[in-house]
Amino acid sequence: MSAFASPARLRFGLVLAGGMAVAAASTGCGAQAGSGVRTIKIATAAESKPLSWGAIGHAPQGYEPDVLNAINAKLPHYKFKMEGAADIAQETGLATGKYDMISGGYYKTPERSKQFLIPDSAVCASLMRIYVRGNDGSIAGMPDLVGKRIVPVSAGGGVYKFVTQWQKGNPGKKLNITTSSAGVPYPDRLKEVQSGKYDALILPSNLGEQTVIKEQRLNIKASEPVSTNNTYFLIHKSGENKKLAEDVDKALKGLREDGTLSKLSMKWFGEDDTKYMK
Repeated sequence: MSAFASPARLRFGLVLAGGMAVAAASTGCGAQAGSGVRTIKIATAAESKPLSWGAIGHAPQGYEPDVLNAINAKLPHYKFKMEGAADIAQETGLATGKYDMISGGYYKTPERSKQFLIPDSAVCASLMRIYVRGNDGSIAGMPDLVGKRIVPVSAGGGVYKFVTQWQKGNPGKKLNITTSSAGVPYPDRLKEVQSGKYDALILPSNLGEQTVIKEQRLNIKASEPVSTNNTYFLIHKSGENKKLAEDVDKALKGLREDGTLSKLSMKWFGEDDTKYMK
């Protein structure tokens, strides 16, 4: 299957620990209701249909919101409160304690593992693809990107990790990869490929690219998957949330075993992406 987060979502944002503590204290994140049910504030991707979308103030829709609802049904001692959030605000909000959990097709990286709690169980699998102009027959896989202009990737994110690992395994095929922290939405990145500014965009395919391509009538095509990666929910690191992470992990295992994740993947992606989960 987001950066399909946008490139901003795949970026690792380092936040000072002092700011984290102050913000967590001021937001009241994870408040305990009088009934003993703990409210969990969750930020979902706002513009990544069919993974997750929904304008601020409206109930999020998509694969991940459906998975979160299924998890909540298994964990009645929590009340999941979801809201769509801008890509660039998600990891920052999680680090500061504004949110207890975020969803958005996130990869597990060493940086994120240090900063957040990440359940062992994956949410789904992300299929990495290369997006090029429809009339460009010169690019079908990673080796074909040598000498091409590639859309900058977010430093520390999943695409950066994938490209860096691929480059190490293929030292004779040097790619011109640059990094960016600008947080440019992926629909704009697709347009930059169509305009000729760049030749290719490397991105997970589960974050709504095909919807953008269809609705905006872009002459863009996607390659076959060049890599598959598990995606995860990220949880604010705190003593209280260790139990939350354990509960979410257990619920996700159950949802995979009973076929719920597979059914939801078919519903939203038109194929069972969970079969690629490692």
